[in-house]
Amino acid sequence: MKLKFLGTGTSQGVPVIGSHDPVCLSADPKDKRLRSSVLITTDTQHKILIDCGPDFRQQMLYNHEENLHAVLITHEHNDHVIGMDDLRPLIFKNGYDMPVYAMERVAREIPERFPYAFAKDKYPGAPSFAMHSIGSNPFMILGTEITPVEVMHGRLPIFGYKIKNLAYITDANGIAEKEKNKLHNLDVLILNCLRKSGIHHSHYILPQALELVRELQPKVAYFTHISHKLGFHEETERELPENVHLAYDGLEICF
Repeated sequence: MKLKFLGTGTSQGVPVIGSHDPVCLSADPKDKRLRSSVLITTDTQHKILIDCGPDFRQQMLYNHEENLHAVLITHEHNDHVIGMDDLRPLIFKNGYDMPVYAMERVAREIPERFPYAFAKDKYPGAPSFAMHSIGSNPFMILGTEITPVEVMHGRLPIFGYKIKNLAYITDANGIAEKEKNKLHNLDVLILNCLRKSGIHHSHYILPQALELVRELQPKVAYFTHISHKLGFHEETERELPENVHLAYDGLEICF
């Protein structure tokens, strides 16, 4: 299976509008980060998207991706769902409502965010979603088992997802021991890491993310949901342990 990072930036993306921070002015393509999202290609060549933010259309075009069969949503914040209207051409191509999987709270929120997609009398060209409310138990999408991992985003419970021996966790700042048990000795751990220092109420910063990697001991870890305050990609990458890397837009890994 493959995972492609469509975006690795925080909710504002990098560069931030109006910022003159050196990272925001960097010419290195790895310092330019769209909003966080990944695309999974399964053993059966199905495409599963995790999160659909405001950069979704641009991400699919940049990566020459033309197919999508299902969507997993981690939580309801706009940088993770507001691009769902741009699923329309893929829905029309597939010829069926796009399956969308999310925890119950989020599955209720999405119709409120896109009421026209769920109207009884929809206008021609409106998107159509098949909403699936999921709990903490593993479930199947097109022959692939997905295990939800509940993490805390400040006071908000949200989902990360484990697929085979890879876990994708974004927007977290705490994980209960019961959920950590799902994450020990992974081949790949993808984890949010917002910046190098300071305190954040809902995101891991670098020391916390590194401590969690040491605790869970994955073979390799990639940090995502990165702000410009984590520093230049190349400089920060050199400062990390050998098995820890900064993800960047367009990076593809096999697992």
